[in-house]
Amino acid sequence: MKLLDSLQKLRDQAGRLDFGPPVTHVYNPLAYAWGAHRQYVERYARPGIRALWLGMNPGPFGMAQTGVPFGEIEAVRGWLRIEAPIQKPPHEHPKRPILGFACERSEVSGRRLWGWARERFGTPMAFFERFFVYNYCPLSFMEESGRNFTPDKLPEEERAPLFALCDEALRQTVAALKPTLVLGVGTFAEKRARAALGDSVPIARVLHPSPASPAANRGWAAAAEKTLFELRLLDPDQASSV
Repeated sequence: MKLLDSLQKLRDQAGRLDFGPPVTHVYNPLAYAWGAHRQYVERYARPGIRALWLGMNPGPFGMAQTGVPFGEIEAVRGWLRIEAPIQKPPHEHPKRPILGFACERSEVSGRRLWGWARERFGTPMAFFERFFVYNYCPLSFMEESGRNFTPDKLPEEERAPLFALCDEALRQTVAALKPTLVLGVGTFAEKRARAALGDSVPIARVLHPSPASPAANRGWAAAAEKTLFELRLLDPDQASSV
């Protein structure tokens, strides 16, 4: 699969980049959780989808643990039916251990996104017939304290080479999946999609399900559905489930 080849290239090239303070630890789940990520792509990626959902980068209790974008553990194991041995990153932060599917923390963003997908579509195949979820950047960054550090805050000399790799991987992903629209999950992802893809494919944005977003905390699923209906990504005759 060409998409897997592209992701392996991104994994290897991004893994060779260097980052300085305040970043002290960098996790690359495409490396140590490749088995689970490969299952996800092989099972659910298909060309001709309505929209490619584009997230920012792995969350510490989601993709960083499971290798699946927005990969809240119970959703990945219980709904997507993906489980694989997860290795350890070479330089593990003592406050952010990689426990894989034994991790007991739940990622709120992933719980909201995949929980909505399960409620709306019932089965994974019904969701993935029209959508695929992908992260723009494969790396997770941490400060010495263990605090999450988002890639948009990297200095330009570190951000530029990383984003060049991520832009090319996104273009390859769009070429492989041929979505009618790229849906940025949050402002950052929308901006990166526009920078990487230009006007080659329509681009829109859906509210990020992060608990840091007051709007998402007021009801992410309802807000997301409103956007999806406006973009005609959900069929008009589908009654709201939320």
